[in-house]
Parts: sequence; structure tokens; C-alpha cells
Amino acid sequence: MLLLLALPHHVSAERPQTSYVLPPSVITTEGMVQMVIGLLLVLATIGIVAWLVKRFAILPTNASGVMKVIATTGVGQRERVVIVEVGNTWLVLGVASGRVNMLHSMDKASPDKAGDTLKNLDPEKFPEQLSQHMSKKNAQ
Repeated sequence: MLLLLALPHHVSAERPQTSYVLPPSVITTEGMVQMVIGLLLVLATIGIVAWLVKRFAILPTNASGVMKVIATTGVGQRERVVIVEVGNTWLVLGVASGRVNMLHSMDKASPDKAGDTLKNLDPEKFPEQLSQHMSKKNAQ
């Protein structure tokens, strides 16, 4: 047994390979293309869902309370004119960044009454009516 331990151990060692073989690459072109396509599909899906939610107003609005937004329109990059119904009154509000101004208030109009009012408007008398309204507002 002592003789067996005295023999050199390199005799039983594994022989070295003559040429080194590289392991297969983990990152391949096919894998990268597949990952990029998957990422683009996920981003496109998120964008489409966000557009649908905004376009069709899928999210519920707070229309059951005392206040309701009747109409809104943009008049600039950050300015909007909003009609809000509070009880039986409609408020025409000018909304800008950092401030809200009441432009006009009126009784709640039925759709028939609003249509008749629009038919009776005369564009040539508008400047007169505006100046009268502004002078009344300034007098208050």
C-alpha cells in the first residue's frame, strides 16, 4: 500500500485537450430580436389601452355629485373654457394653469332652450352685447 501511495499521481490525471472549444454564446442575435419585438409589443399594448381609456372615457367620472362638467374646450395650450353644472346653475369657467375665473353664470338650460338661443344670436351685435356685459360687470 505504501508503494501505491509513493507512485506519482500525474499518471492518473486527466489529459489536457489539444484545442480549446468556446462555450456557446448566451446572447444571440435571434434572442435579442425576440426580446426587442416583445418589448415593443408590450409598449404598443400599453399605449393602445391608454388611448382607448382616454378616447372612450372608460374610467368613471364623478357625475353623481352636485357638480357635473357639461362641456369643455381648449382655447390655448394651457387654457380651457369649462361649463360646470352646480344645482340648477351653469357656470362658464376659464381655467388656466394655477387659476380659475368665472366668466359667466346662467340658469340650467334645456336642450331645446339652448338651441333656440343659438338660433337667435346675431354675430354683428356681439361686440355691443359684450361691452354692455363688461360695463355691468365693472359697475358691480
